[in-house]
Amino acid sequence: MSDDHDDHDDHDGHHHPRAVSPIEQRVAALEDLLVEAGLVDRSTIDRIVEMYEHDIGPMNGARVVARAWTDAAYRERLLDNGTAAIAELGYGGPEGGHVVVVENTGDVHNVVVCTLCSCYPWPLLGLPPNWYKSPPYRSRVVREPRVVLAEMGCELPDSVEVRVWDSSAEARYLVLPERPAGTEAMSEEELADLVTRDAMIGVARL
Repeated sequence: MSDDHDDHDDHDGHHHPRAVSPIEQRVAALEDLLVEAGLVDRSTIDRIVEMYEHDIGPMNGARVVARAWTDAAYRERLLDNGTAAIAELGYGGPEGGHVVVVENTGDVHNVVVCTLCSCYPWPLLGLPPNWYKSPPYRSRVVREPRVVLAEMGCELPDSVEVRVWDSSAEARYLVLPERPAGTEAMSEEELADLVTRDAMIGVARL
């Protein structure tokens, strides 16, 4: 069950890091063997992973956001039933089976975490960043969201309410960022280029 928290909510502090799955163990072992044999350079693997984290993966979510910014009816459907609206654009799958979209406004800022493991909407955002999976982020952003966001470069006025959404296997969350001012003449494709992975997690503003 997913929860939302404001600045004053406490957390019980009980975290249960996800055990490494057998397939992840096999992948890691294979990677080590390829690197040791000189067939693959680890820096090349890191660059590919980074590309999927920052570019290829988040492009899907960016297109969803841009459509919501330019199509009011689609935005309403997205906020009402994220999974169905996202499927209209052809995105979905096992890690995106139930997506809830929460909207940032001038008064409310949303940020997403998974306190138990690292549940994440892969079909929309690609690979989760390492910091999203780290115990410090998973525990601290619930207890002191403003502090963590400021440390990540997202400073919010005191007048803005912060809501923290806890993803799980039952529901994964996607933040619909505020549309930047001065973008009224931009096309949907141009708007998608403005959207970042971090803004869709809620640790950045556009």
